Amino acid sequence: MKSYRLIPMTLIGLFILGLDQFTKYLVVRFMEEGESIPILGKYLELTSHRNSGAAWGMFQDQMIFFYVVTVVVVAILVYVYIKEAKGNFLLQLAIVMLLAGSLGNFIDRILFQEVVDFIDVLIVFYDFPIFNVADSALTVGVILMLLEFFFTGKGDKDA
Repeated sequence: MKSYRLIPMTLIGLFILGLDQFTKYLVVRFMEEGESIPILGKYLELTSHRNSGAAWGMFQDQMIFFYVVTVVVVAILVYVYIKEAKGNFLLQLAIVMLLAGSLGNFIDRILFQEVVDFIDVLIVFYDFPIFNVADSALTVGVILMLLEFFFTGKGDKDA
């Protein structure tokens, strides 16, 4: 029997969204903006940062743009979940991660007109842009979707 796995996927999405919002709350509540706490020396730090744009600081202060894009993307993801993801675990998981990540950053934009970022990673000599749990979910969701589309085809049927 093919399924949408609504309950487990909803729980996964709510967990990711909750973790995102909780970690951002802790950063806002207990850290000064710009403050860093080393976790693995200079290679992993918690750094309280705010971003009024998108990845790598693109589209700074374009909140209306982000509101519209997020609503459109969420609608498309829900449509694809309903129309294409039935019985396809990998695609369902990818969409749920994309939804949770999109909504996590959307909540920040609505409440603060900026996104709270705090995961600060140095990869060898490259200081990667500071990000958050929602950004991580978006990245993993995109990777899973690419794996589904390019490597596994239609995914596992009814796994």
